[in-house]
Amino acid sequence: MMTERAVLAGGCFWGMQDLIRKLPGVEATRVGYTGGDVPNATYRNHGSHAEGIEILFDPAKISYRELLEFFFQIHDPTTRDRQGNDRGSSYRSGIYYTSEAQHQTALDTIADVDASGLWPGKVVTEVEPVGDFWQAEPEHQDYLERIPNGYTCHFPRPNWVLPRRAAE
Repeated sequence: MMTERAVLAGGCFWGMQDLIRKLPGVEATRVGYTGGDVPNATYRNHGSHAEGIEILFDPAKISYRELLEFFFQIHDPTTRDRQGNDRGSSYRSGIYYTSEAQHQTALDTIADVDASGLWPGKVVTEVEPVGDFWQAEPEHQDYLERIPNGYTCHFPRPNWVLPRRAAE
């Protein structure tokens, strides 16, 4: 089996992990800190890092595009440094690509989200090359599996389907 890696940030990492891990083709997930400047980042000291999720997936079962479509469905990519009640750059929306193919897919998917009108504003998701990913502390891993009624601001939006924009 071939595995591909994706690194995303979309607000509090607990809710992201809980929903993404259930997708067919997702082999493993872990939450942590990414997109910032502090080595060995921790919950108490993560500098400019975002709360993120690392996803290992089987591209024969779920494509990177499908992952991104789900990502844009479960969080609001139009709010800068905010997701629900969580505010600050730790909660920003980000796609950290591992290849030029992922980079192009991210840009194409964002263009489709902007063209779709499914969100009230334009996407503010940052798109950057992947950097260090610092795994979060054990109490943050699999949080909503251990605490089923715990805090989350992420949810699937029923019947939310991202259309592809018309060719130019």
